[in-house]
Amino acid sequence: MTISTRTVDAVTVVDLNGKLILGEDTEQFRNRLRELIQSGAKKILLNMGNVNYIDSSGVGELVRAYASTGSQSGQLKLLGLTKKIHDLLMVTKLLTVFEAHENEKQAIESFRG
Repeated sequence: MTISTRTVDAVTVVDLNGKLILGEDTEQFRNRLRELIQSGAKKILLNMGNVNYIDSSGVGELVRAYASTGSQSGQLKLLGLTKKIHDLLMVTKLLTVFEAHENEKQAIESFRG
């Protein structure tokens, strides 16, 4: 998995590429999100358009990242879910927890409200 970050209108966009699965990938994801939160990032948008597979450990890390961000008075939202990941989050009822967007511009604007 590769992880890169960029800032758009005070929103930290985290571009994920690859698989979010048990092992080094989830550890790398967890560490990067922890660094962002500790550095004061309050508005985090996870761009998952290039995540081609996620397992239960990856889903657990998404939930952990959401909770960690919220505990620091921040917000974490999702962008560009593939059909497979969208369906997985729907079946697990996590789409009722996460705010997900298909369009980056709209997702960035949603943080203003």
